[in-house]
This record gives sequence, C-alpha cells and structure tokens, in this order.
Amino acid sequence: MRNIWAIYKKEMRSYFISSIAYVILFIFSLISGYFFFAITATYSKMSFDYGQMPYYQGLLNIEEFVVRPLFSNLGVVMLFLIPMLTMRLVAEEKGSGTLKLLISYPVRDIDVLFAKYLAALSMLVAMLLLTFPVPLFLFLYGNPELGPLLSNYLGLFLLGGAFIALGIFASSITERQVVASVLTFGALILFWVINWAQELTELNLGIILEDLSIFTHFENFTKGIIITHDVVYYVLFTVFFLFLAYTALQSRSWRSN
Repeated sequence: MRNIWAIYKKEMRSYFISSIAYVILFIFSLISGYFFFAITATYSKMSFDYGQMPYYQGLLNIEEFVVRPLFSNLGVVMLFLIPMLTMRLVAEEKGSGTLKLLISYPVRDIDVLFAKYLAALSMLVAMLLLTFPVPLFLFLYGNPELGPLLSNYLGLFLLGGAFIALGIFASSITERQVVASVLTFGALILFWVINWAQELTELNLGIILEDLSIFTHFENFTKGIIITHDVVYYVLFTVFFLFLAYTALQSRSWRSN
C-alpha cells in the first residue's frame, strides 16, 4: 500500500503541476453549467407554455426533461475529456525513460497501474463533485426524486471509470501522448456507436453489438434504472482493459530482461 500511495501522490502532483487538472476541471464545469442552464431554460419555457393544459403539464417532469438529457450530454463530454486525462499516465514515462527507472525499483507493475488508475479516478470524482450546484438548484427550485439523480451519478462514475481503464491501456502501448489520446478517443467512439450497425446484421450478431455498446448500458442509468447486468458490464470492461494495460507493462519488463 505504501508504494501505491507514493505513486498516487506523484500522479496527483503531476496533474496539478502540469495544469491539466485545472484545464479539464474548468472545461467540464463550464460545459456542464452551460448544458444545465440551456436544459432548465427549455424546461421552464415548456412548463410556462403548457401551464394552461393540465394533460401536457402532467407529462412534464424534471427527471425526464432535465436530469436525463443533462447526464446524457455529460457522458458525451467525458468522451472528449477522459482521453486528455489518461494520455500521459504511462506514455509520458515511457517517452522520458522514467518508466524503466520506476520498474527497476521494488515496485510491482500492478501497484504502478493501480495507483495511476486511482489518480485518474480521483480526477473523475472531482469532476463529478463540481456538478454539485445541479442537485442543489433542483432541490431548491424543483421537486426531483433522489433515486434517479443517484442513478445518473452512479452511471456517470462507472462510465468514466471504464473510459479511464481503456485510456490507461492506450497510454501503455505507446510513448506518444497524442497517439494515446487519439487511440482512446477512437476506441471510445467505436464502443459508443457500435450498436448502430445492429439492424444491418443478423439477429444474433445484432444482439452482441447492442450488448457491447457502452452507450446502451449507460442509457438505463439516465432513465433512473440500475440493472445488475449494466453494472457488471462496466466492471468487466474496466477489469479487461486494466488487464491489457498490465500485460503491456509486463511485456516491457520481459523485454528489458
């Protein structure tokens, strides 16, 4: 645990010394604030327009018209920001040669990987904490249900954790940070839209593509539904790409021997 803690602190310092943390947190806060403003303004206008029509007024609810579109959009924003968060984690040390020095210490590769994943995950938690004005505003001026809000936050956390795992794997197979970022972004886009081809394929293949889609599993969380299958998908997705990253680190150790 001492090694993990030491590497974790080093990674967190690197985030803030290089200003990446400030830029990502600022951009995420700015965009999430803009989306929240635009979506709530649209919801307020619809509530006003349908004020004299009880039937349509009854169809309007905060969870469906504010919370769900907001968190769906935040998932897309993370698609762009997470690759910038993970691109330097291993690639920078490989490019500068410090990774060779690091693995020469009595530190296990799994410790290095786990500490770097925890550091990126901490940044993700910081991003989510910065959205605290959203539930605060909703509870002050509306009457939202707590369950769907928690479901959306859980979905966004699992989604981000899966993105980070894939990003660390991409960073572990190249020495160039830009290449790692592009690889991560391209792979995430593929996993996001892979179910679009399901109608063009046979039934069984279509079901597989639908189940592989990272967006399909996120969609249930935005509806306020927590399904075990979706949670298991994200856990397996994360473990699988962390395992690939671990294998990439191990292969480097084997080659150096």
